[in-house]
Amino acid sequence: MPGELSEGRSVRVDNGMAVAATALHSKCIPAEVLHALNEGRCGEPFNWLGPHQHGDHWYVASVAHGATAVDVVLEPHGESWPAQRLLGGVFVALLPYRPENYRLKIKWPASMQTISDPYAFGPLLTESTLHAFHAGQLSYPSDVLGAHPIYVGDTSGVHFAVWAPNARRVAVVGDFNQWDGRRHVMHRHDHEGLWEIFIPGVRAGAIYKFELLDRHAHLLPLKADPFARQTELPPATASVVAAPGSMNWHDAAWMAHRASVESERIPVSIYEVHAASWQWDDHGRPLPWDALAARLIPYVQAQGFTHIELMPISEYPFGGSWGYQPIAMYAPTARLGNPEAFARFVDSCHVAGIGVIIDWVSAHFPSDEHGLRDFDGTQLYEHSDPREGVHQDWDTLIYNYGRHEVRQYLLGSALYWMRHFHVDGLRVDAVASMLYRDYSRPEGEWIPNKHGGRENLEAIDFLESLNETVAREHSGVLVIAEESTAWPGVTRPVAEGGLGFSYKWNMGWMHDSLGYMQRDPLYRRYHHHDLTFGLVYAWSEKFMLPLSHDEVVHGKGSLIARMPGDRWQQFANLRAYFGFMWTHPGKKLLFMGGEFAQDREWHHDRPLDWFLLSDPMHRGVQQLVADLNSLLVHEPALHRCDHVAEGFEWVVADDMHASVYAYLRHGGEGVPPILAVCNFTPEVRRDYRVGVPEGGLWRELCNTDSMHYGGSNLGNGGLLPADSLAARGQPFSLNLLLPPLATLILRPERS
Repeated sequence: MPGELSEGRSVRVDNGMAVAATALHSKCIPAEVLHALNEGRCGEPFNWLGPHQHGDHWYVASVAHGATAVDVVLEPHGESWPAQRLLGGVFVALLPYRPENYRLKIKWPASMQTISDPYAFGPLLTESTLHAFHAGQLSYPSDVLGAHPIYVGDTSGVHFAVWAPNARRVAVVGDFNQWDGRRHVMHRHDHEGLWEIFIPGVRAGAIYKFELLDRHAHLLPLKADPFARQTELPPATASVVAAPGSMNWHDAAWMAHRASVESERIPVSIYEVHAASWQWDDHGRPLPWDALAARLIPYVQAQGFTHIELMPISEYPFGGSWGYQPIAMYAPTARLGNPEAFARFVDSCHVAGIGVIIDWVSAHFPSDEHGLRDFDGTQLYEHSDPREGVHQDWDTLIYNYGRHEVRQYLLGSALYWMRHFHVDGLRVDAVASMLYRDYSRPEGEWIPNKHGGRENLEAIDFLESLNETVAREHSGVLVIAEESTAWPGVTRPVAEGGLGFSYKWNMGWMHDSLGYMQRDPLYRRYHHHDLTFGLVYAWSEKFMLPLSHDEVVHGKGSLIARMPGDRWQQFANLRAYFGFMWTHPGKKLLFMGGEFAQDREWHHDRPLDWFLLSDPMHRGVQQLVADLNSLLVHEPALHRCDHVAEGFEWVVADDMHASVYAYLRHGGEGVPPILAVCNFTPEVRRDYRVGVPEGGLWRELCNTDSMHYGGSNLGNGGLLPADSLAARGQPFSLNLLLPPLATLILRPERS
């Protein structure tokens, strides 16, 4: 039978081997290493723990603080060799031969546990993977880093890997090891700064963090996994081992179609949604993904939107940030369910013919201590100089885009959402803050680039790489820039000197048009150019017209509340404005609640005021938006040539005294044109002649003053003939009645 080791005396085992425990202590594991292992300070425990040969003999060393005994059980026959406690939680068992396969039998004060030894498994990251990571060439770094349930041979467990080049040691702690950083210290790959360990027996659903000692051996706050694919429900902050993807997708037809179409020439009307406050359940709680899908998708279908855009769903600690300060760039927020539930949501949208865009934040990250800030005791993900690394407006930290590993982390996140969740687009937040080193900074509080300029060359290079990679690997996926300056070529291809985005939010159009609509109609004549100026630069980029969440928060009021006049005029103004927006060149985006004229300003901790739909005026706006979306989809002239001058033609641009605008939308050869006429005063204008390019009958497709929308029901009877009377440069003309505060949309009848 195996002998028993006791400190200070020789022990004989059944093969005649005798070794003194004191010799084992002093020769196998030097005293300073033994103390480091016991205290969890050893930077490379794989050199000492697990199976090792010493001279002609073998031993297995393990760490099990709090255990009363540890045995090494040799497979397959179950021979048990007791381990000697050398110091604190360090146990060593002397073996008669090399242990090919063994398990540790650990006796705890109240239980017994038999596990595979994590230190019996060598490193799993290959040299090619390590080299690719260090060079920033991993398109999907989350396949390598983070926590992954795997099998090594026939042993199941979780492989953990993390980048922390300046840490003295890194350990995995979690609910599987009593959060004891001495139990699972990781192996370090020196050149790349990667740490890894395979921990047998850990399963999907386990909760974990990383415990790091900085280069000075100071203990850092526990860190969440930057590559975590699942997290605890906030305000808890730990990472969760995500189950391997097993989604049964049903969207093959959608994905194939998406890759085959030219997005510039298709209708795009986006419903922007804050998922946690769109609608609540009967108990006053946000709807989880499955319940949200059951309600939101049919609603979006009925309203005719082509896409849903979700405000950021990457996990974020502070609810009041609305997701714009994310801390887990690979994990859907646990507030609405697990990652598989989000995948089902996207799949259901695709089956219903609706695209899914997510807001994605690569401009900054919050300074919460469990996040990326000072991750390994140094400014690893951020800049060390606050003139480069701190966003003064938001008190957040700026990514260091000059580091290969940081660019890889961000690019990998973008591609992960596309590959793993099939998302159809990213709306990249705060692009302007990425492009300029002096963004929102006074003179002297920013650092010029290497040429002495204000452009952030590293961020520009990152954005170009992002857009080129997405275009190459995920054809048909949109990348949309929230960019508020006059930076040239945001949507121009990278090969032609641009940034390569699919679309740019037209913030100028939004500010000008909303500013115009907020004015009393009596004074609009003095600001007539506010609605014409956008056409001066409309073809310089591929624009999206946004009425986003930013326009209904922070004391700005709701859209309807910003319209002037009495209640009837407010609704009429908003309806006319929507008519103008939906016929104006550019793709459309409307924040939730705007489609039924929510009265109050949006708040993230309250659902939308659905009770307003008992009011015919609110229902009328809702019906108008649905009809405008239907026109956008079914009338090619309203979407095919959104981004070229040939798609737009002014008919009346100078009638400032009447505050009337008229213009034609063209969709190319064989496509009937669309005429839009806007009257932005409360006066009824009779016998208003507007030139048109064709004779025959013209149909009034939409009149925002219709009784169906809550209007006064003045109009042109549905059909009216074009006169052979030239007007305003057109060979024919229509004699129109312009309803008050209304937009008319007309199209020629062709046989």
